Amino acid sequence: MEPTEQRVLAALDALGVARETLVVAVSGGLDSTALLHLLAAVATERDIGLVVGHVDHGLRGAESEGDRKCVEAQAASLGLACEVVRIDVDAARRDQRNRTRPSVQEAARQLRYRALDDIAARAGSRRIATAHHLDDQAETVLLRLLRGTSPDGLAGIPEASRDGRIVRPLLSLRRAELEAYARAGALRWREDASNQDTHYARNRLRLEALPALEQAFNPNLVSALGRLAESQRRDREWLEPLVERAFEQTFRVVEENRLESVETAWQEHPEGLARRLVARAIQHLGGGRNLDRRQLDRALDFLRAGPGAPGGREIELPSPLRLRREQGRLVFYLAASQGRDPGASSARGKTTG
Repeated sequence: MEPTEQRVLAALDALGVARETLVVAVSGGLDSTALLHLLAAVATERDIGLVVGHVDHGLRGAESEGDRKCVEAQAASLGLACEVVRIDVDAARRDQRNRTRPSVQEAARQLRYRALDDIAARAGSRRIATAHHLDDQAETVLLRLLRGTSPDGLAGIPEASRDGRIVRPLLSLRRAELEAYARAGALRWREDASNQDTHYARNRLRLEALPALEQAFNPNLVSALGRLAESQRRDREWLEPLVERAFEQTFRVVEENRLESVETAWQEHPEGLARRLVARAIQHLGGGRNLDRRQLDRALDFLRAGPGAPGGREIELPSPLRLRREQGRLVFYLAASQGRDPGASSARGKTTG
C-alpha cells in the first residue's frame, strides 16, 4: 500500500469506518476521482463496501452528460454500483421568495446532499464520503476570516458531520497530492471550467489571493490554516457539552419552532457563553447557516437590553427567524411557521431546563 493510501486508511480508522457500506460522492472531477480510487484501494482492508453516487445538477448542459459517463465508466472499471440522480436547481430556487431564495451554489449544495442521502438510504448505507481536502479547508477558513467570523467559524470543515453521516477522509491531503496520485495511476477525470471563473469569491481566493499570500508571507500557509482549523475544532469539541448544558438550563422548548427563556437569565451569562447560546438557539431553529456576526450582536443586545429599552418588542434574525420580548420572556420563533400570535402558549410544550 502506497503512502497516500495509508493516510486515507488511517483517516477511515479515525472516523470509525469499517465493516459497512459507504456511498462515495463522485462528480467526475479530480478530487472525487482520486477519493473513489483511494477508497477502492483500501476498502478490503476494513471490509468496506462502496457505492458510487453521482448528482447531475443540470447546470452545465452537455458537459453534465460527459461528467455522468465519466463517473459511470470509473465505477464500472472498479466493479462498483453507480447511481445517478438528477436535480433541478433552478426549480428549487423559483419556489422560494426573493428574501429566502438561496444562491445557485447554496441551492445546488442542499439538493446534492438530499440526493446523496436518498442514494445512501437505497444502498442501506449510513455514511457518505466526500472529497474535501486540505486546500478546501484553507480556503474555507481564510474566506470566513475575510468576511468576518467567530472562533467556531475558524474551525472550518469537520472530518465528519455532527451525526457522523458525512465523512471526509481526505482532509489531511493537499490537492497536489491527489493530483500526483491520480496521474501516477493514469486516472481520467473531468475539468469544470467554472472552477476558473473568478466571478466566484472562492475561485478568486484559490487562484489569486492564496498564491500571493504564500509567496509574500508563508509558503506553508495552507498547512498553517489547516492546523488552525483543527485546533479550533478540538476546542469546540470540549466546549460543546458545556454549551449544551447551559442551553438546556436557559431555554424552554415550547414546541418544535419556538424557544423561550427568562429575560433575567441574559444578565448573568458571560459574554462568550451568551454568544454561543444565541447561536445555538438559532441553529436549533434551522437558521445557523445564514448567521453572521452583525446579527449575533444585534440579537445579544436585544436579549440584554431589558423590557424598558428602546428598539421595540421584536427583531428579525436570518429569515424567517424572529426574536420577541413578551411579559418577561424572550422568544425565538419561526415567523413563517406561525399560524397564530407568537405569544400564544402551547399545550404541546416540553420543558428541557
